[in-house]
Amino acid sequence: MEDKLILLVEDNPDDEALTLRALKKNNIRNDVIVAHDGVEAVDFLFGTGKYEGRDTRIMPQIILLDLKLPRLDGLEVLRRLRADKRTRLLPVVILTSSKEEMDLVNGYSLGANSYIRKPVDFPQFSEAIRQLGLYWLVLNEAPPSQD
Repeated sequence: MEDKLILLVEDNPDDEALTLRALKKNNIRNDVIVAHDGVEAVDFLFGTGKYEGRDTRIMPQIILLDLKLPRLDGLEVLRRLRADKRTRLLPVVILTSSKEEMDLVNGYSLGANSYIRKPVDFPQFSEAIRQLGLYWLVLNEAPPSQD
C-alpha cells in the first residue's frame, strides 16, 4: 500500500509541534510535510518555488490547513487549490483556532471538506487528531489523481 502523505500548513511552531506529537501519540506514522505559510503550501502542491521539480503526481492524502497564515492566508490557499484541476478534489481539513463564524462559512463555501476548531487541551486535541486520522487516512476513499 502506498504511503499516504499529510500536508500540514501551520505557521505557529507550538501548534505544529502539538499536531506532530498528537499524530505520533496516535500511531499515525504517515510522512508529514509541513508548510509554514500559504505560499509554501501552494509551492509544494504545484511544484514551484523551493519545490521546483518536485513530482507533483505525488499529492497528499489530506491537507490540514490553518487559516491565519502569513503571506497567503488559508482561505486563499483553499481558493487556489479548488481553482486547479490537479488539486480540486484533494481533501482539505481546516484545522484552526478561529472562532469566527465567517471563517467557517467561507471555508465551506470555498470547498473545505471539514472544519475543526483546535481544542485547547492536549488530550482533546489528541483525540481530535486520532479521529481525523482514522477517518481521512483509513476509512475515507480518496478521489483519483487529477493529472
